[in-house]
Amino acid sequence: MNLFKLSWKYLTFRPLSTGLNVLLLALGLAIITVLLLIQNQFEKKMTQDAAGIDLVVGAKGSPLQLILSSVYHVDFPTGNIPMNEAVRLSRSRLVKQTIPMALGDNYQGYRIVGTNHDYLSLYEVGFSSGKAWEEPFEVVLGAMVAEKSGLKLGDTFTGSHGISVGSHDHDHHDFRVVGVLEPKGNVVDRLVLTSIESVWYTHDEEESGEEEPTSETSEDQDTLAHDHEHQNEEVDLEEDDYENTEEDHENHDHDHDAKFHHPVAKSGFPATDQDREVTTLLVQYRSPMAAVQLPRMINSNTNMQAASPSFEMSRLFELLGVGVQVLEGLAFVLIAISGLGIFIALYNSLKERRYDLAVLRAIGASKFQLLILIFLEGISLTFLGALLGILLGHGFLSILAAQNEQGIAAGLQAWTFLSAELWIVIYALTVGVLASAIPAWSAYQTSIANQLTRK
Repeated sequence: MNLFKLSWKYLTFRPLSTGLNVLLLALGLAIITVLLLIQNQFEKKMTQDAAGIDLVVGAKGSPLQLILSSVYHVDFPTGNIPMNEAVRLSRSRLVKQTIPMALGDNYQGYRIVGTNHDYLSLYEVGFSSGKAWEEPFEVVLGAMVAEKSGLKLGDTFTGSHGISVGSHDHDHHDFRVVGVLEPKGNVVDRLVLTSIESVWYTHDEEESGEEEPTSETSEDQDTLAHDHEHQNEEVDLEEDDYENTEEDHENHDHDHDAKFHHPVAKSGFPATDQDREVTTLLVQYRSPMAAVQLPRMINSNTNMQAASPSFEMSRLFELLGVGVQVLEGLAFVLIAISGLGIFIALYNSLKERRYDLAVLRAIGASKFQLLILIFLEGISLTFLGALLGILLGHGFLSILAAQNEQGIAAGLQAWTFLSAELWIVIYALTVGVLASAIPAWSAYQTSIANQLTRK
């Protein structure tokens, strides 16, 4: 007697009831699967992206926003800080290394980050092709940016203002791709890296392009009329001035173009005689004592703020923990309802099948085989629900990652299966066994004589 085939026949005899119970269980287990995957990968990814960064220094504002925008690149920057203050901080005896960053632009939603080569060393990246930037407006693409955009070595593109798609373009000067990074599975994969000078010059061009001649007022017209009366007297002077202006203009264009081919700073801060700004500093401590003294000194004695990635992420996980607990509670409620549904379905079907069970006993089936038959039905239902729930969970995470190509979720591996997911299957089978216990015991006690006589 094939008990597996027989139990499957009983389940498919009522497809609507069977399907509903499987779906309820699958939804509850899918929620648990998603939470398990996100918690495992999200915490690992956040830790990986912040590795080697002890402190982040930026403009006053929300410390969490500063961390999210500077380390994980998922929020708006808090503002800019004067570079002379940043340089002064980098010379502190408590600081081992600082990596300046200039933010505020994007390409198709991917952040354009102005920094130096120390940022590449921080994440120990390698190049799949090309090399690091050496001149202004040369860029290196993260692996995900190169894959999604289709850009390759030698291609040019125009950056956009802001950190989201839809902002106006900086069309005065194009960026040129000189390198593509190998996939690292961290934040660098979704960044466009360039020099700080590139970000500065982009906004310098933007500001100069916005200056427009003012309209003529009545006073200007009177002045023009007055100047016209003396036009003949000034012809010779104007010819000399024109020649001088042309010469000055040529020199200005030469100086303007020369800075675009000047080597950029590969470490530390760019050399400049202007009052420049940077967005943030990534700081490494020189000693454990710096963790106590440096943040307090910056927050109290400067116009900047310091935030610790580890502290802010711990606070964020604590805040998110409440939502995770609510979702876990919802999942367990769905699983409990599913287990109750399986119990009711098996118990009700048992009342209608007592005669069939008595016939099975009459043709040679033992009480133990009837017991196993009912348990197989409950276990089969929950096993199907577990498989469907795990697949739904991974599928949902895959959709979530595909729709957030520029966010943290973009790096989540949806089809990575964890060993902890085996416990989901075990938990589901346990629900099936418990839901089948009472119906199975009733089947075990089936009386052949009473059922056949009653029929």
